[in-house]
Amino acid sequence: MDWTWLSATLGGLLIGLAASFMLLSAGRIAGISGIVEGAILGKVAAAWQRWFVGGLVAGGAVALWLAPGAFASSSTVPGPVLVVAGLLVGFGTRLGSGCTSGHGVCGIPRLSPRSLVATGTFISSGMATVTFVRVCGCWS
Repeated sequence: MDWTWLSATLGGLLIGLAASFMLLSAGRIAGISGIVEGAILGKVAAAWQRWFVGGLVAGGAVALWLAPGAFASSSTVPGPVLVVAGLLVGFGTRLGSGCTSGHGVCGIPRLSPRSLVATGTFISSGMATVTFVRVCGCWS
């Protein structure tokens, strides 16, 4: 039996709980791009930002250690394309003043009009990109 739905549901619940906890306890939005920017590029980064980013890295490392097969990739996309894609995502994050964690997870529940538009743009852009790549047969 495929239990993917269970891990996705539990992951979503944990993300929602963490974002809610951060908003209620610290009055801060759990927008990953802003937190990472503050931790890495901020001239006066708060200690909590460094701890938050460290927790993300440590959580990924623990997950890789516990279930290394879960991270196996069957991607046929060349490495340089992935690097360019990552840089474009970073540029888009700055251009959109946030990412899906800030806008989608934290902004939509607060009924932020900017977050509603941003998340709709993220989702529709992703759908268009996947459709284009599948139709053109790129990297398959």
